[in-house]
Amino acid sequence: MTGLAERLAAVRGEVADAATAAGRSPDEITTIVVTKFHPAALVRELAGLGVRDVGENRHQEAQAKAAELADLDLAWHFIGQLQSKKARQVRAYAASIHSIDRQALLDALRSDETEIDCFVQVNLTDDAGRGGVAPAELEPFVERVLGTPGLRLRGLMAVAPLGEPARPAFARVREYSERVQRLAPEASALSMGMSHDFRDAILEGATHLRIGTAITGNRPERG
Repeated sequence: MTGLAERLAAVRGEVADAATAAGRSPDEITTIVVTKFHPAALVRELAGLGVRDVGENRHQEAQAKAAELADLDLAWHFIGQLQSKKARQVRAYAASIHSIDRQALLDALRSDETEIDCFVQVNLTDDAGRGGVAPAELEPFVERVLGTPGLRLRGLMAVAPLGEPARPAFARVREYSERVQRLAPEASALSMGMSHDFRDAILEGATHLRIGTAITGNRPERG
């Protein structure tokens, strides 16, 4: 196996082990491979290894890769902070947007013609610059998402804060999810967990993992 295939197999094994430890089926968990700064050729290799879900957090890069790899059956997940002025362009190629966090995005993404999956990002820090809805504002914002044509709310997304244990943070997201499901019972998905903390995320109910370097290896130097 290539290094990429070995890393992918190792992560798949760890995901399965963590799911078993949590009393869950690995089939409940979608691993999104984050390919930021990696070339389209690597994404094509991943597709050959059975990967269908790919994550990007920069629109220009994601748009170019999606166009170059249009012959593949890939689901592109936009996971970065999204500018309102780029929202409709992202909607054109993405299967899902994981970073819905403000009214301007809802206005930009509304559509009477097609639906797109989305996750509301919750900010687990006191730093508003990190993106995400403050927990205290979650229910009113979710109600606005539910009232926006063209958006299908799947659940919540979060990034564990730096410098503190991940699992308690993910437990808070699970509690927030229970609040959201009182408004939208079908919005039970949890997009949380990255290369260094996905086991903790699985133990707290993650359904979508966003894993980059553990699978792709170190990112190439940017020119």
